[in-house]
Amino acid sequence: MAVARAMRMSPQLRLASGAFILVWCVIAAFPIFWIAVMSFKAPIDAFASNPLHVIFGPVTRMGGKGLSVPDILIGLALLWVFIRFATRRLPVLVRRYSPFGNILVGWLAAALFYFAAFVLVFFGLLPPVMGALNGLLGTLGEPIIGLTLEHYISIWIEDGFHRNFLNSMIVTTGVVAVSLTVGTLAGYGIARSGSHLAFWILIIALVFRALPHSVLVAGYLPVFINSAEILRPILGELAPTLYGKPFAVIAVLVAINQPFTIWMLRSFFQNIPQDLDEAARVDGCTHFQAFRWVIMPVMWPGVITTGLFSFLLAYNDLLVTSLLLDAQNQTMVPAIAGFFNRETTTTDQVEAVAAAVSITAPLFLLIMVFQRQIVSGLTAGAVKG
Repeated sequence: MAVARAMRMSPQLRLASGAFILVWCVIAAFPIFWIAVMSFKAPIDAFASNPLHVIFGPVTRMGGKGLSVPDILIGLALLWVFIRFATRRLPVLVRRYSPFGNILVGWLAAALFYFAAFVLVFFGLLPPVMGALNGLLGTLGEPIIGLTLEHYISIWIEDGFHRNFLNSMIVTTGVVAVSLTVGTLAGYGIARSGSHLAFWILIIALVFRALPHSVLVAGYLPVFINSAEILRPILGELAPTLYGKPFAVIAVLVAINQPFTIWMLRSFFQNIPQDLDEAARVDGCTHFQAFRWVIMPVMWPGVITTGLFSFLLAYNDLLVTSLLLDAQNQTMVPAIAGFFNRETTTTDQVEAVAAAVSITAPLFLLIMVFQRQIVSGLTAGAVKG
């Protein structure tokens, strides 16, 4: 679209703004890049004073562990294929083959399948194939960059980090499912009711959400610790102790995040014309049928955007999970904090870095798969209202 001459930025302003954005991106991305590089190196290389030793890993490479030129080229080509498939083909396949027309279920199944395929190709099939190919190439197949997966194998298998991952998935799935189920119904009801009382109740709830989480958790903690005694008159000897269980964390995180979720979804619903509701009612739909079959298909970008915020709250939470979960049910973020806080050798420290890098993988996967829905959702009203 053409821009009026009076509204065009000068070349100097474009250059300055572009340089500022570039510098900011480098500063923001550098820590993630650096710890990712460290996690694939031997401890001597990971903590070397020379940055080039950290990047190229000479000690790691001398141990016969690294990437050759063919490894890098083929790996980058496969990574480009996976990214392009996730951004171009995957959304089309989800819309076409979602079971019973449920887009959310389709996206969950597609994300799991995509993640499993990525792990299988890059960590199951590619290493033996490239090992055989490098053996045939001779000098060209020798490593030029030191790289080892031993820290990831150690942290995920020997230290049991996979259990923390499963606990994180249980908590985040529960928080997102409950938050979106309640939030969509409540947001739609508030947006269409026109009631000022519901609006001000939501404002008060948002004020309580702004309180520090430690204040809110302090109120829930005695209830969960004494839950067996509280529920014994109702359930008898079957009364459970909720403290230390993922369900307790799900309940607290939903209670903390629900006002924000309802507020966001209310803003999305307000941007959908009420004419759609009226047309559906004229065609014989009930209020719920109009909501389910007419409004929700239009609302998917907003639901996905709101679900991402709920996911990030549960996934990155440290205080609630560390206070309400025991060691066996701990999620990834508190577990990583424990890895860094304990007395460790340099090998243990690199393993802790590998765990910290591992926690970013699901976030990149979500952003890559849902990028179009997130962008359309943010521009459709999530920042309004």
